[in-house]
Amino acid sequence: MSKKLIFVDIDGTLTPAGTNTPPDSAVDAIKKAQKNGHKVFLCTGRNYDMLKPVLKYGFDGLVSCSGGYVTCGDEILYDCPMSKEQLDTALDSLHRNGVFCTIEGRDGSFGDSNLKDFLDSTEGGNSEIERWRKALSENLGIKPMNQYDGQPIYKIVIMAREAFQLDECRSLLEKDFNFVVQDVPAHGCVNGELINRKFDKGKGVKLIAEHLGIDIEDTIGFGDSMNDLEMIETVGVSVCMENGSDTLKKLSDIVCPAVTDDGLAKAFADLQLI
Repeated sequence: MSKKLIFVDIDGTLTPAGTNTPPDSAVDAIKKAQKNGHKVFLCTGRNYDMLKPVLKYGFDGLVSCSGGYVTCGDEILYDCPMSKEQLDTALDSLHRNGVFCTIEGRDGSFGDSNLKDFLDSTEGGNSEIERWRKALSENLGIKPMNQYDGQPIYKIVIMAREAFQLDECRSLLEKDFNFVVQDVPAHGCVNGELINRKFDKGKGVKLIAEHLGIDIEDTIGFGDSMNDLEMIETVGVSVCMENGSDTLKKLSDIVCPAVTDDGLAKAFADLQLI
């Protein structure tokens, strides 16, 4: 078969939400696929700092920061942080309306100091909320906002009690930023992220495919939540995890078993990658 480029989300796809440890079956499948000549890339909303723990599993590059920072091997293909003016406008308007924020740079994340209390008061959730809840409770490197060092910021993760709290920020920045809000049942809060319209995971996939001279039909994408939508819409074959968003499942070519049920390995086998 022709060689494929495989793009894998982390939280809820490669690993159980909020953790950095893939099932052994997933690690084994990735290694076998690479041995067969395929290339495997991370395709994640995480910034570089937060995805470092999974780099040891040996990927061929990354689409990180939801497409704002893209690499192939050791080469940086795309690097697009938001401007200081955009960051200041977003934080001012969001904080004024009681929205809890975490900003993500390449080498660190900084969160509002009372975000942990907010998360602890919510019920249920999805893979993104679980990631942040665990990241905060296990201290996986999210520093207090007052320690922000001025480094370039790629995206803002937002959490609020009600959707209307985002309205002012939308009016100011929606022309430049996509407000990606998770489509989950009511669970005590609205969560999502502000992502620059200049990039998305799908554009990151295209950049790598073009760089390597591979037809987009020979790409495969694995995801679980609506922040994987552009990747799912771009790749030649799209796969959603059983534990994923119902909406994304309907839009995907294949639904594979859950991350905790060796879904990645089973799908790799079904797609004859291993």
